[in-house]
Amino acid sequence: MDNFASLGLPPVLIATLNNLGFTTPTPIQAAAIPHALQGKDILGSAQTGTGKTAAFGIPLIAKLLANPTGSALVMTPTRELAVQVMSMLQKLLGGTRINTALLIGGEDMFKQLRQLKNEPRLIVGTPGRINDHLNRRTLKLDNADFLVLDETDRMLDMGFGIQIDEIVTYLPKQRQTLLFSATLPSGIVKLSGKYLTDPVRVSMGATNLPIERISQENIQLQEDDKFSQLVLQLQQREGSIIVFVKTKIGADRMARKLRSMQHLADAIHGDLRQKQRDKAIAAFRNKDCRIMVATDIAARGLDIPHIEHVINYDLPQCAEDYIHRIGRTARAGAEGAAVNLITPQDKGKWIAIRRLLNPSEKIEQSSGGGAGKKRSFGGRSNNFRSSSAPKRSFGKPRQAA
Repeated sequence: MDNFASLGLPPVLIATLNNLGFTTPTPIQAAAIPHALQGKDILGSAQTGTGKTAAFGIPLIAKLLANPTGSALVMTPTRELAVQVMSMLQKLLGGTRINTALLIGGEDMFKQLRQLKNEPRLIVGTPGRINDHLNRRTLKLDNADFLVLDETDRMLDMGFGIQIDEIVTYLPKQRQTLLFSATLPSGIVKLSGKYLTDPVRVSMGATNLPIERISQENIQLQEDDKFSQLVLQLQQREGSIIVFVKTKIGADRMARKLRSMQHLADAIHGDLRQKQRDKAIAAFRNKDCRIMVATDIAARGLDIPHIEHVINYDLPQCAEDYIHRIGRTARAGAEGAAVNLITPQDKGKWIAIRRLLNPSEKIEQSSGGGAGKKRSFGGRSNNFRSSSAPKRSFGKPRQAA
C-alpha cells in the first residue's frame, strides 16, 4: 500500500488525512488497515512509536462513517494514553459530527455524564471508569460493534483482566475487535482468544527489541554516586529528558531537588490528581519544563515527539517495561538516547533485561558495577556531547518523519 487514498476510504476521511499530512502509511498501518477495513479481527503488535493509534483509528472512523447506528469503544491502561488516543481520533474525525466521550478516572464525573447524554458514538476510556459508568447504568454499549484493546499486555499486567471480561459482556457478540500492543507474550496471545474471532496476526519487527534509532549507554556505579552522575548527564545533554525512578515519593523528592538546582523539572506519578498530571504533561509538551521525573505510569502512552533522552535512574521492576520506557524517545522517525545507571544491587534486573534484549547472548552472572564504568550496547553508536556547564537551551526539536 503506497498511500491511504488507495484503500477506498470515505472521501471525507481521505480529505482529513491529507489535511493532517498523512499520505504514506507506516508498516503497521499498511499491514493492519486493509484487514480491518474488511471487518476482520486483528491481533497486532509493533514497536512503540510506529503509529499503532492510526492503525486502528482509521478503520474505526471509516466504520463509524459507514454505519450511522454503530459505535466504537477503545480501552487503554492509563489515563494519559486514553487522552492521547482521543486526541488523535478527534483529529481523524475532522469536521464529521460524531460525538465522543472520554471516560477516565480522576476527572469530573458530571463532565463525563454530560458527554454520555449526547449519545457518543466514540468512547475512549480506562477499564475502571468504564465499569463505573456501566454499574451506574449511565453507559450503554449495545451498539458498540467495534472494540479496540490498546496496550492489552499492560492492562492485564495492571490487573484489569476481570474488568475487561465484564465490560465485554455488555458489547454485542457480533462485533469487530482489534487488539494492539507493543508486546505480545504467549500468555497474552492465549488470552486474546477470549476477545477475538479468527484474528489476523499483524506483527512489525521484533517487539522485544528497542528501536534502532535509540542509542543506549550503561553506566555502572555505586548507589551513592547515582545522583551526582544524573546531574552530570543533565548538564551534558540538550533537549527534553525523562528520568525514570521506582517510587512516587522518590519522583517528587528528585523533582524538588533538581528545581533547587535551577533545573526546569517536574514529576508525574499515580498519586497526582488528573488536573495535576495534565498540567505537568502540558508543561513538558510545551517545553516549559525540560525534565520530567516519572514512575512507570509514563512508560507507556506518553507520546511527546521532542523527547530526546531517557535516563533510567532506577531500573524497572519488569524487564519488558524497559522497552516501553526507552520508547518514549525516538518517536515518529526521530533519534534518541537512553542511559541506564546500574548499581551492583541491580544485577538481577539488568540480567533479565539483557536476556529480553538478546535471548541468544551468553550472560556472565558475575557482571557487576564499578564506579562510573560505561558500556554501550544495541542501537546506534553513542556520541554524547560533553560540557562542564549546564545547558538550558532545548535546541531545535527534531522533525518527525
